[in-house]
Amino acid sequence: MADADSSLDSPAGSPGMYTLEEQRTLIELAHRAIEAALDGKHVETTAPTPRLEEKRGAFTTLHLNGSLRGCVGYVEAIYPLYRTVAETAVAAAFYDSRFWPVTPQEAPELKIDISVLSVPRPIQPEEVEVGRHGLVVSHNGRRGLLLPQVPVEHGWDRDTFLAQTCLKAGLPVDAWQNGALLQGFTAEVFGEHEGRLPA
Repeated sequence: MADADSSLDSPAGSPGMYTLEEQRTLIELAHRAIEAALDGKHVETTAPTPRLEEKRGAFTTLHLNGSLRGCVGYVEAIYPLYRTVAETAVAAAFYDSRFWPVTPQEAPELKIDISVLSVPRPIQPEEVEVGRHGLVVSHNGRRGLLLPQVPVEHGWDRDTFLAQTCLKAGLPVDAWQNGALLQGFTAEVFGEHEGRLPA
């Protein structure tokens, strides 16, 4: 197996591939998609630049008053990133089963983050770096995913991160030691939560 540095690169092979303008475009798209959905409409998902037309896996995370308000995404690169952001923003706002749908009053107050994923690849537990790698744990038809920023936000060490990803999959906390498939990925994360996107 290749080492983590070579096999778990950023979505385009180098960190920070999206310009500040492209990041802002995607954040604004996410807001517009949510607002359009509240009106029963859809936003245009034709990407304004070739790079945003490239297929990428991505997650859209919503925060309200400092608390998680929804998070949905595609692990696989199914659609162009521009379309993926629009669709996952709407899904996070209205179809995350952990939360009630976002209301018209809440929508303007949402803070949005976007995580663009590299392709998940097999990784050994000792190779997992907290703050760099996201994790996917799969076993017996169950799968759980946690983004790289999650263990940092919660102050978890590596073993806790592995255990919590197993719990996310509905598996025992030690499934990563007992036959579960462990995959790692990196993500370029940007947005409005905690000042991730410069003003």
